Amino acid sequence: MRPSDAPAQTAWPVGKLPARSLQQLLSKLPQNDARVLLGPRFGEDAALLEAGDRCLVVATDPVTFATDRIGWYAVHVNANDVVTLGATPRWFFMVLLLPERDATHELADAIVSDVVRTCEQLGVTVCGGHTEITPGLDRPIVVGQMIGEVSKSRVVRKDAVRMGDRVLLTRGVAIEGTAILAREMRDLLVGRVDEATIDRAAGLLFEPGIGVTDAALAALEAGIVRAMHDPTEGGVQSGLAELAAACGASLRVHTDRIPVLPETRTICDVLGVDPLRLMASGALLLVVPVSSVDPITTALGARGIPVAVIAEIGTPTDTSRMLDPQGGRPLVPAERDELARILGERKT
Repeated sequence: MRPSDAPAQTAWPVGKLPARSLQQLLSKLPQNDARVLLGPRFGEDAALLEAGDRCLVVATDPVTFATDRIGWYAVHVNANDVVTLGATPRWFFMVLLLPERDATHELADAIVSDVVRTCEQLGVTVCGGHTEITPGLDRPIVVGQMIGEVSKSRVVRKDAVRMGDRVLLTRGVAIEGTAILAREMRDLLVGRVDEATIDRAAGLLFEPGIGVTDAALAALEAGIVRAMHDPTEGGVQSGLAELAAACGASLRVHTDRIPVLPETRTICDVLGVDPLRLMASGALLLVVPVSSVDPITTALGARGIPVAVIAEIGTPTDTSRMLDPQGGRPLVPAERDELARILGERKT
């Protein structure tokens, strides 16, 4: 077949790679070092490395959708991935890419200062990275890498789940996505949503916030935690699908039990956005035995962190499903995060 006769290739939309393509790419990565206890896998956001009597947990994530407070975002989204394996975040590295038309000392200083302040709040040390002015960018981009440590006996692995375990969700869905929509699309919301609601939605970035370190560490102290997952792009729907895949089990998800904050509901209704498929940092998925549901829920509640029981673990041979009073549908990753969709539509 000549090149001109080859079938046209359809470009992917902005956002995560399609799940099937990502799984195919991950399958090509060699695993030839026995000290890598957990390498690249669909549904896992961090690597687990053996380091003597302890383990290192390493996560790498960029911030690409937000334009303000990207240093705050970068630290927290990477810390979230580290803590879901039971580790304490310790060391942060940052790659800062500045757009050539807007690169100034003031912009770089604001982002770096934001990173430093956020790391200090979490007890994390900034260890280095890379900075440059990059052609072709229309906004600054931060790529973060967080390293944490944990004793071998305290590692949380998703293959530890058991049939009948319950899945808990902290705080609510789409906290990050709601905050970004309020901050990036305020002009579109004004006149359709009252400004007090927009202000509260924008403030979700800090209260309750997008970090889950406090919730994860508190849960680990209060009871048995079999697995944790940090739902991000693709929302809680994709987070649950990733959790099921990484656990090698099925899920029965009760969508009517999934908490949606009022600000999220209002903005999503106005913009025609599905909150279950909207960027979800700020929530934490916990898989726990039935005996630990009450003590963990009580401990988190004492810290002002609301918790809902939204699903239970089934057998590997069952099909994961999202159930509601009207019926059910298969649980699959979102084809595209709603934030990427609506921001993309606005640009066209």
